[in-house]
Amino acid sequence: MTEIICSSKGCRAQARWAVRWNNPRLHTPDRRKTWVACTDHREHLEGFLAARGFHKETVPVEDLDPPESNGP
Repeated sequence: MTEIICSSKGCRAQARWAVRWNNPRLHTPDRRKTWVACTDHREHLEGFLAARGFHKETVPVEDLDPPESNGP
């Protein structure tokens, strides 16, 4: 598995969490955007999204569906 890096600005740590969110003014209710977070930045990213009413759920990175392959 490729190492997934935290989405927090300037952080280069391995992400452990997928913070799932949705902006209801831009996205349909079933759409989920994902930021990934290391353990140190998880609460900060969740709080940022929750303050705006965007946070939907947080799951371990391992629970995300793998990206589709573009070739053999």
